[in-house]
Amino acid sequence: MEHFEKHEDTLKHAIAAIGSRKYWSAYPDSPRAYSDEEPAAGEEAFQAQLGRPFELDQPQSGMTGGGEYSPYGVELGVTYPKSSVDQLMSAARTATATWGKASPQERAGVCLEILDRLRQNSFEMAHAVMQTTGQPFLMAFQTGGPHALDRGLEAIAYAYAEMTKLPAGETRWEKPQGKRDPLQIDKKWLIRPRGVAVALCSSTSPTLDGYPGIFASLVTGNPVIVKPHPGTILPLAIFVDTARTAIAEAGFDPNTVLLAVDTPEDPITEELVMHPAVGIIDYTGSSDGGDRLERDVTSALVFIEKSGVNSIVLDSAPDLKGIFRNLSVSLTMYSGQMRTAPQNVYIPAAGIEVDGEQVPFGDIARGLVGAIESLLSDDQRAGDVLGAIKGSDVADLIADAAASGQVLLESRRVNHPTFPAAEVRTPLIVKVDADYQRAYMRPMSGPVIYLIATADTEESLDLARKSAIEQGAVTWLVYTTNEEVKDQAVDAAVEAGVSVAFNLAGGLYVNESAAFSDFNGTGANPSGNATVTDPAFVAGRFRVIGVRSSA
Repeated sequence: MEHFEKHEDTLKHAIAAIGSRKYWSAYPDSPRAYSDEEPAAGEEAFQAQLGRPFELDQPQSGMTGGGEYSPYGVELGVTYPKSSVDQLMSAARTATATWGKASPQERAGVCLEILDRLRQNSFEMAHAVMQTTGQPFLMAFQTGGPHALDRGLEAIAYAYAEMTKLPAGETRWEKPQGKRDPLQIDKKWLIRPRGVAVALCSSTSPTLDGYPGIFASLVTGNPVIVKPHPGTILPLAIFVDTARTAIAEAGFDPNTVLLAVDTPEDPITEELVMHPAVGIIDYTGSSDGGDRLERDVTSALVFIEKSGVNSIVLDSAPDLKGIFRNLSVSLTMYSGQMRTAPQNVYIPAAGIEVDGEQVPFGDIARGLVGAIESLLSDDQRAGDVLGAIKGSDVADLIADAAASGQVLLESRRVNHPTFPAAEVRTPLIVKVDADYQRAYMRPMSGPVIYLIATADTEESLDLARKSAIEQGAVTWLVYTTNEEVKDQAVDAAVEAGVSVAFNLAGGLYVNESAAFSDFNGTGANPSGNATVTDPAFVAGRFRVIGVRSSA
């Protein structure tokens, strides 16, 4: 219970925050909030990992290089333990014997300790995330470290609150029997973990997308096998090493957390998820992979987060400068590779009303293109915004999109001043008419932006709703000064099962969601069946066993 007592105040604050939905964070997301020594120490720790085996004392049958590479062109050269599915499952099931019987307080304490240790190596994690995903450094620091830690803590808070709704210890149950003595029985309730959990993590946001499911499973008593994407392994290997050390020091079997590494040529995912010991699967990745899991896995609880088509609807505004400034960032951040990145911008062909005047479609398009060109005109700044492309098919993606409409802004390759081998591309901006749906009614997951000319705002909302229902969506952003249009947009968003924001013009971007306040996804459209985080995301990960004893 030492760890629980150490971190109990943090857990209490987290539980209060998910109740109030107000701003709170346990982990500062500005590098300036950390000591002067930590940045250099973190980079040194990252450099020390390169070109050598990553040592883990888990069951293994050798080492493998996976398929990991750096989009920035840095030679990683890290090899990882190679473990068979049978080795992993046997070790995880053995670990359940002690971890599954621990109290919610004991497990929560260890999980909170893991988060605290990860916070201490935030800069090492930032470099690992940056160099394996292509995220810009500041984004990698925030999403790889503090924001991911907050989401992990959020999952722990939800799960702990659900588990502790039951009385602790034994309860005397009495049923009155009139003149006879009451019926009496002593009852207690035990938490039973569901089974081995498998976390299938993404190549672009491994910790931010991975921690919620991992910690939700751990704190509810399930051992977790962490399966990174073969192109993005190091951040999750660092997590597994940190978690295993903390778990062992707390007196539990370190095989409560295991790393499963494979290669594109010799994948193990199907064998892993179909194993009868698996009770939970968390998946973040492509729509094809998520669709297969939903179709084929019937014996485990499956939580899916996958790509969709995120929309922006322009109806009216008091001015355009703030909108262009905001959209220039949200449309270019990490080259559109985030699940939350907007892709389609719907604008009435006749233009929109701005401060009482009608501004034509062409002027809006030129203003938005100009804002993006200005933001990315300097190669260093462009690299800091765009990051590097993780996927290998970006050229085909851009060429295909360019052939689908009128190109308003060509994509250009940016010469990154620090990493000359990096694949950095500015976004392609294409204008299409609303009726050419096969061009834009599909997830692009890369640096492609569609400006779609519609008949009016009603059609814009109809098309945004259609794309969310058919293709999925995580975010909508609507600009309007009309309360009736706002109500219509909310109704459309509820029907489509997608979260909506209005009139963002400052430093808040639709791509970003706040732990403890915003739900990341709704689970109500094809972009995923999971909401990170709500009670439904955690409650099915454990079962309650009743024990009754005659008084």
